Amino acid sequence: MKYGFDNGKYLKIQSERIKERIAKFGDKLYMEFGGKLFDDYHASRVLPGFEPDSKLKMLMQMKDDAEIIIVISAIDIEKNKVRSDLGITYDVDVLRLRDEFLDRGLSVNSVVITHFNGQASAEAYRKRLENMGITVYYHHTIEDYPNNVALIDSDEGFGKNDYVLTSKPLVVVTAPGPGSGKMAVCLSQLYQENKRGIKAGYAKFETFPIWNLPLNHPVNLAYEAATADLEDVNMIDPFHLEAYGKTAVNYNRDVEIFPVMNALFDDIYGFSPYKSPTDMGVNMVGFCISDDEVCREASLQEIIRRYYTAVCNFADGKATENEVNKLALLMKKAKISTAYRKSTVAAKDRLEEAGVATAAIELGDGTILTASSSPLLGPSAALLLNALKHLAGIAHNVKLIPQTMIEPISKTKVTYLHGRNPRLHTDEVLVAISMMSLIDENCKMAIDQLPNLVGAQVHSTVMLSEVDRKTFSKLGIGVTCDPVRKLKEREKEA
Repeated sequence: MKYGFDNGKYLKIQSERIKERIAKFGDKLYMEFGGKLFDDYHASRVLPGFEPDSKLKMLMQMKDDAEIIIVISAIDIEKNKVRSDLGITYDVDVLRLRDEFLDRGLSVNSVVITHFNGQASAEAYRKRLENMGITVYYHHTIEDYPNNVALIDSDEGFGKNDYVLTSKPLVVVTAPGPGSGKMAVCLSQLYQENKRGIKAGYAKFETFPIWNLPLNHPVNLAYEAATADLEDVNMIDPFHLEAYGKTAVNYNRDVEIFPVMNALFDDIYGFSPYKSPTDMGVNMVGFCISDDEVCREASLQEIIRRYYTAVCNFADGKATENEVNKLALLMKKAKISTAYRKSTVAAKDRLEEAGVATAAIELGDGTILTASSSPLLGPSAALLLNALKHLAGIAHNVKLIPQTMIEPISKTKVTYLHGRNPRLHTDEVLVAISMMSLIDENCKMAIDQLPNLVGAQVHSTVMLSEVDRKTFSKLGIGVTCDPVRKLKEREKEA
């Protein structure tokens, strides 16, 4: 895998930047963390070398001075909103986040339930958390937020919210996902702290878009692709351009809310400490790109990957046509098509030859391998075996898993587990060759090659099972697939 990002430099200069911002305000800094504090696989895909938990590691360097507030919206609790990447509800994810932070030695202050308007589900959730010894606060819905500044900045607005008692100079405000109310929690705390004579400031940590890269740089376009469902749009920060005569990239929601933020700062402090939404940020990611071409290529692959994901979700009724169309436009803006993805072309070419479901992989050195479906192996499982054999220098005709071992597994799946598909999935193949590695040197060599799959790109001509998608993701492989749902129907057509 080629790297384009200096993770060590990032950990160093990002923590220094945050310490500078804390010093600017005196007593305390409330820092809104957009995106994911860990498991940030989007960042690791578009910035090869960025570790998924880099931001968490950076915070751990400051753990003696930091505490965390986790925010969840009462609306999301009521709707049982689910994180699409993990398949768990936001209320469950709050507990997962808390456990992860505590396991790393970070201090978790409390949970704030926002948009509270007496919802019974939110009250039940609060009671559940308090029974676990977790401190919980309510922040209420404010009419005409964020436009009614006079109401917001009053005892009937932010003043009605519970005051979160904090003790550290850095308070990180995070959430399971967007729309949770992180910014409002930060601003409410600024109001409450100011009333108590405590000097507190606000800063925003957003990894994307990267403010000091060009507007249409592939890394920034990949961010638009990642948020196509939210209809975020990257744009030049007009306030920054006016104040400094310099171009900086931000996104529409921050630009639109900035005049309101300025008005709130004026009311709270008597002046605004920032001249632009870009000023509010502390992101140093753009200074840590070590190979621009590597990051550009990774981002173009990510845009195509996001397009295929949306097309498949649309086929399953989980995405809108607008989302698909936006991603198609982003590919045009980036001057690419699905044919830019080499594994996609190879898989489709193999499909034309084989007449059954196929898959292809592009390895880190540019090697393209393909595989077809067979009675005992799905195309993804067969492709994984081919890739491991190639990397280990094992001849293609060597069978890593004897048919006598595959057949009883298939029989168990169909006869006893009442499955319809006898073919082995990728995880089952890995388990089988792991067991065989105890007695077979080829299998041992194949398993040892798994780390070398990081950064590889796969395309399947049929939609992958959840098991196969997760296996490829855990291996660090980028995956796309055509929106064809059933393998048997595809084979009959052929």
